[in-house]
Amino acid sequence: RKPALRRAKRLQRSGCGTKQWSQLQSRSLMAISDLPALNASLNFTSTIFISLGWWLIRRGQWRWHIACMITALISSSAFLAGYLIYHAHAGEKSSGYHGLIAWFYFPMLASHILLAFATLPLVILTLIPVFRRRWDKHRRIARWTMPIWLYVSVTGVLVYFILYQWFPPASVALGR
Repeated sequence: RKPALRRAKRLQRSGCGTKQWSQLQSRSLMAISDLPALNASLNFTSTIFISLGWWLIRRGQWRWHIACMITALISSSAFLAGYLIYHAHAGEKSSGYHGLIAWFYFPMLASHILLAFATLPLVILTLIPVFRRRWDKHRRIARWTMPIWLYVSVTGVLVYFILYQWFPPASVALGR
């Protein structure tokens, strides 16, 4: 983006036409339509770091566990921001399925959405004992949080692939 801004300033100083100037100003770093792929990448990143964090804590490597879980939390938070921005602009896209794909997709989507609503409060409830150094309570809550958070992250990636890559409904395929 910086080279484009430098070029734009140079063109403005040289007295370039308004058409060229408006084309440079209208360029953005990312379009709303790019967010589903970014969100799936963030979900996949969360999946990797949640799994790795669980694996590390099972081996007693708590410092690395902390780093992985912080990364998973940041990635999931960025996903949530991107998800909310995308759906505020684009609306709902998952209707239009029927037949065999609907039998698989809609139950997975429903469980994903319901558990996603539970994930945020669970993650917060899992973090509170950490700040108080109540490891026993953290462990007890994390036994529920980790599999649910992991399921939501994995199914989020699957929803993306079904909806945007493998079987896009007409509304997505036609860009509506």
